[in-house]
Amino acid sequence: MSQRSVVAAASSAVSAAAPADACARNDVYAAMCPCRDMLDLLANKWSALAIGALEDGPLRFGQLRRLLEGISPKVLSHTLKRLEAEDLITRTVYAEVPTRVEYALTDFGRSASVPLKQLRDWVEASVGVA
Repeated sequence: MSQRSVVAAASSAVSAAAPADACARNDVYAAMCPCRDMLDLLANKWSALAIGALEDGPLRFGQLRRLLEGISPKVLSHTLKRLEAEDLITRTVYAEVPTRVEYALTDFGRSASVPLKQLRDWVEASVGVA
């Protein structure tokens, strides 16, 4: 058996076992890994910017909308719902007249904000330099 055949056979054996094993190992390169959903959410520009906007503390919907220039109310609402569903932010409703709603980072969201801030800083420093 040639070396190429051995590699191909080993590769197909690994591929057959990959979905279950990859999910157990949290392998973002595996098609069925749930980590991909989180990567997709965090790699979304509006999610990354919303998390960054909340780094300094809670904000209301209108404040977020003003900070995130170009986002529509529908997209902001959808983004906030996705971030809340993944426990990256909290939504707090205050029983006031008028009702006040604030969004804030959870501990999990704050941990995600660290690499996202590094990415935003790198982009601001690097775009247009090369």
